[in-house]
Amino acid sequence: MHSHLSFENPPALPHEVVAETLERALPDRSHEGEAADALVGIALSDDDREFVEHWCMEVGTRAVSGSPLLGLAGLCLGHTARRFGHLGDDALALAKSLAARAETDPADVDDRALDGYDDVRSFLRLW
Repeated sequence: MHSHLSFENPPALPHEVVAETLERALPDRSHEGEAADALVGIALSDDDREFVEHWCMEVGTRAVSGSPLLGLAGLCLGHTARRFGHLGDDALALAKSLAARAETDPADVDDRALDGYDDVRSFLRLW
């Protein structure tokens, strides 16, 4: 008998649940797993671009060096650019900054930030 691993994208949770989950995880790394699901869920499925961008910015500027949430915030900014065709100036600057940090020191920000910035440049035609 073979077992197959499957992956399902997390759902977009209600805004208040997302906010509580992310606020709880930023000072306490033991909550990073649930925070990651909350952030990916909204980046892939929430229709409120400003809300998604706000939380990508919060996580990308407040998570501690070495947190997997930093690279994930960059990746989720890429998802946001793909889905909405737009990022605010601050979000665009953060995506670029996280990618630069990942290139300089992958122990600081993981390489998902590079993938996210590639998506930002591609979907916003910034080449």
